[in-house]
Parts: sequence; C-alpha cells; structure tokens
Amino acid sequence: MLIMSLAVAAGALVLSCLCVAGLRRWADERMLDIPNVRSLHTRPTPRGGGLGIVIGVLVGAWGLFVSRILSMPIKEIAAISLGGSLVALVGWLDDMHRLPYRIRLVVQAISSAIILVAIGYFYTITVPFGGDIHLYSIGIPLALLWIIGLTNAYNFMDGIDGIAGGQALIAGLGWAIIGYICGEVFVGLIGLLLAATSMGFLLHNWPPARIFMGDVGSAFIGFTLAVLPIMAGQRDPRFIIAGVLLVWPFIFDTSFTLVRRMINKENIFEAHRSHIYQRLVIAGYSHRFVTLIYMGLALTGAILAFLWVKGFHQLDAFAILMPVMLFMGLWRFTILSEKKCHSTEKERPGGMAKRDE
Repeated sequence: MLIMSLAVAAGALVLSCLCVAGLRRWADERMLDIPNVRSLHTRPTPRGGGLGIVIGVLVGAWGLFVSRILSMPIKEIAAISLGGSLVALVGWLDDMHRLPYRIRLVVQAISSAIILVAIGYFYTITVPFGGDIHLYSIGIPLALLWIIGLTNAYNFMDGIDGIAGGQALIAGLGWAIIGYICGEVFVGLIGLLLAATSMGFLLHNWPPARIFMGDVGSAFIGFTLAVLPIMAGQRDPRFIIAGVLLVWPFIFDTSFTLVRRMINKENIFEAHRSHIYQRLVIAGYSHRFVTLIYMGLALTGAILAFLWVKGFHQLDAFAILMPVMLFMGLWRFTILSEKKCHSTEKERPGGMAKRDE
C-alpha cells in the first residue's frame, strides 16, 4: 500500500504541476493580480494556481478510494471533498470577481457544518500537563471557529512567493509521517497528497513566482489542514494539538496581527501589510529569505507534533514554550530589522520591496 500511495502521490504532483502550467497560460490574460499600494509585488502576475492543488488532492483521494487502496467510510471522504470543493469554489469566484467577505464566511460556515455533521467535532482534547479535557457541547462552536479561522488565516498568510505552498508542503509531510506511524492511514494519505500537490505548485510559485496561489488554493489548504486534526481526533485526541503545531507559524502570525489591529481600532476586514512576514519583506528581506524562515518554523512544529503524538511527555514543555519563544524571537528580529531599515532610509531613501526578489 505504501508503494501504491507514493505512486499516486507522484501522479498527483505531476497533475498539479501540469494544471498550474495550464492555468498560468489561461490566467495570463484573464485573471491577473495587479500591484497596488498594499501589494508586495511590482508586476502583474497570474493568480488562481492553487486550483491545481485542489484538483490533485481530490483526484488522488478518490483514485485511492475507488481502487480500494484507501479503506475509509465514504461519508468522510465525501464530506472533506464536498466541504473543500465549496470553499475552493467561492475562493475561485473571489479570485475572479472579488466577492464580499460575508458571502465567503457563509460558504465557509456551510462547509464547516458538513464536516461537523459527517465526521464530528472536538469531543475531547489532550493538552500538555492537563491530560484529557472533555469539551462536551462546547466542542461544536470551537470546531466551527477552528475550521473557519484557519481557512481565513491561511488566506491572510498567502502574501509572498512560496510561503503558503511551503507551509502546506511541510504540514502535509508531517501529517503523512504521523498518520502512517500512528495508524491514521486516511489522514496520512491526505497529508501526502497535499504535500505532493503543493510541491507541484511550488515549481511555479517559488520566488520569483510566475503564478500566485489565489484564494482558491489558500482557502482549500487551510480548510483541509483544519479538518485533518478533527478527523484524527475522533480516534485519539492527541492529534488535535499535533494539528495546531503543524501550522503554528500561520496561527501565531495571524492571531498576533489580528489582536494588534483590534487594539489599534483598525478595520480587521480591510487589506493591510502589517503581518510579520509582510513587515520583514518591507524591511528589505527577499521573499525567498522570509519564506525559508517560515518553513523552518513550520519544520520545528512538525518535529514537536511528532514527539507529542509519540508520547514523549518529558518534552511537553517544549510543545508549549518552543513556539512561543521562536515567535518572540521572530518579533524581536522584525523590530530590529525595521529600525535598521528606517535608519538606512534616512541616509538613502529606497523603493518598495519587490515581490519577485
């Protein structure tokens, strides 16, 4: 089964790469991302390449299911396919026509409800030092908030070349390894497909990007990475924290930025350039450098997630403290970089940071 799974993943990688190549040519005249005052790129670039990831994951998952390589209740694969497709569809329409955020939220809520009804929600969660915590009915709104929150957080974080695809690659590989080792075959295969299709997309999106992911891809990936810990958590509640650790850089950056903007009484639904990763690019660092930083942070999270599910309880403190300390270090590095950039600009004014650096 492992050989067949790897073969299907390789096929998904090729399919994703070919789809993105075709989308590049199609979108070059129909769906361009035009730079504006809030952009971190300087030239019109096609968007919507994330559709290749959506197609690769869904075709690969149903291919494994129909060929009976993947043994899983049809309601679970149907739920993640239907919910993910709805999220991707509204993302594609938003890439085309810029839909109001209320419409996107309604569709995301419907997709989340499909998961809660067909698969389940957070019944119990295992936390470091606290053991099992039974959530009962409060687990329903928490699961709903988790899915919608991560779906949108992933969209917010898709602002520079390679960052969203890089996070999906590492998180997908993390789920693939954890799933296979811990007996969560379906979760592992979905993670493997997500990693493979993200690699196919990154061949076109790695700095300097020739096509952007778009909401169609970022929303689908965020939705999928939110659903996987809910699915695995039905059998073992330790997987919920593992799912958080696998995407902790995006969660921390988005949460920190959201709280900061709320404190400053800014419109949180208005486009901005105040995420940590955006501020690093504005401070003068290349997209490649910032993306590699976030991929390194994601890799740390993947290692922590693996140690957590394998029961290394003597390292529980690291599961909590390590992400916090790393993010504090990233925040400090950003502040120092901005100060250095400002002092340099006083001596020699510079231009806007380029997305394709």
